[in-house]
Amino acid sequence: MSQIAALLVVLGILGLFWLDRDRMVRTSPALWIPIIWVSIAGSRPLSGWLQINSSNYSATFEEGSPLDRNFWLTLVVIGLLVVVSRRAAALRLIRANLPAFLFLLFCAISILWSDFPEVAFKRWIKFLGDYIMVLIVLTDRSPLAALKRVLARVAFLLLPLSVLLIKYYPNLGRSYALHWSGAQFYTGVASDKNMLGMTCLVLGLAGAWETLHELAAARRARVLLVHGTVFATALWLLILCNSVTSLSCFILATLLMAAHTFSRSLRRPRVVHAMVAGALLLCVAPLFLGLGGSLISSLGRDPTLTGRTQLWKDVLSIHVSPLFGAGFESFWLGSRLQQMWQMYWWQPIEAHNGYIETYINLGVTGLSLLVVMIGAGYRNISAQLRQDPEAGRIRLAYFFVGIAYNLTEAAIHTLSVVWVLSLLSMMAIPKLAERKRAAQPSVAEEEATSLTPDPLSLGDREFV
Repeated sequence: MSQIAALLVVLGILGLFWLDRDRMVRTSPALWIPIIWVSIAGSRPLSGWLQINSSNYSATFEEGSPLDRNFWLTLVVIGLLVVVSRRAAALRLIRANLPAFLFLLFCAISILWSDFPEVAFKRWIKFLGDYIMVLIVLTDRSPLAALKRVLARVAFLLLPLSVLLIKYYPNLGRSYALHWSGAQFYTGVASDKNMLGMTCLVLGLAGAWETLHELAAARRARVLLVHGTVFATALWLLILCNSVTSLSCFILATLLMAAHTFSRSLRRPRVVHAMVAGALLLCVAPLFLGLGGSLISSLGRDPTLTGRTQLWKDVLSIHVSPLFGAGFESFWLGSRLQQMWQMYWWQPIEAHNGYIETYINLGVTGLSLLVVMIGAGYRNISAQLRQDPEAGRIRLAYFFVGIAYNLTEAAIHTLSVVWVLSLLSMMAIPKLAERKRAAQPSVAEEEATSLTPDPLSLGDREFV
């Protein structure tokens, strides 16, 4: 039965690719690099798929698998070559997003005071890879079409495979708690239930975005069927894996997109700001303000958020430089890691809060740079919503998710699909006209081409 199910899933995946085809859209083959990057980051490392695991978990966590390290490095190098080939557009993009790249630069500088500079440097290379993947997508001919294609292809692969593994290959798609209770978790293509939830959150929002757009436009039933299937599959997996953070973010972000799609009165900038603030307050109030505690209980979580509140206190009690932190992704290494593992049987490797995680690794300086980056990103999204509502909606959704998700999970680090999409959503993209001015033709060339339309400008939609 499992073989028949596998065959049907493969045929279904091929069917999704076929139904989603659009001959009018042309994107670069280089998009396969971020597609592979996001697919592996959102599932399991290559060594996990090949079941090449070290018996020493601590050593594996600190040093990483040589196979995985070489795999990621290969993608970074290939991606860097693509960015270099588009250096004019990439440089304009970097100049338009200095806060984001200053944060990247400070992360690199913080390696200097890390207790484990070699490990920190290796992790920073992967962090750099996230930026490279974003640059590849946003320097494509049409960033919006490129984003759609990356998200669709990853979703068509990971979501059906997760269903297949959970239902018919439980030894690969399920796991069991390490302690005596033996509770069963659904992991699908991911390595744990929270990662599956994060992947479904990101890909499900892409399906919701396309579905809402097609419903509002009342066109292309074929596309509606494809992305409605993605949306429904992601929602089913989110409920099944019981990742409360991901499910909550998914519902709120989808409601934000739906409100902006179907109500013109809710598209006013002040109203959008109020909706975003209200949604964030709905997340913050039960967690940190002591309000709406019954909401946490209704979601099946205790007031300590499954031990997170105590973990935050213990993490902050360990001394690191308040100004500069322990160094890029260096807190959870060496004696600090062993100390935390002695305190918690489940061996945490993150603070389960992205802002605390940023503080302990980069200090107040790094956290301040992150806040500046977030502020600049929201300004870019607000401008996008006014100029291209369709593109602005998905950017707003991923921005909101990036803020809210990090309240109870740490996603501001390497190989996090939430971080990659949050980073992409905050980027400002120079207009096509600015790109043309950078390569201003001579008067003779203008006269020779004045009667010929520019094929790159026809129907080319870009973020601003």
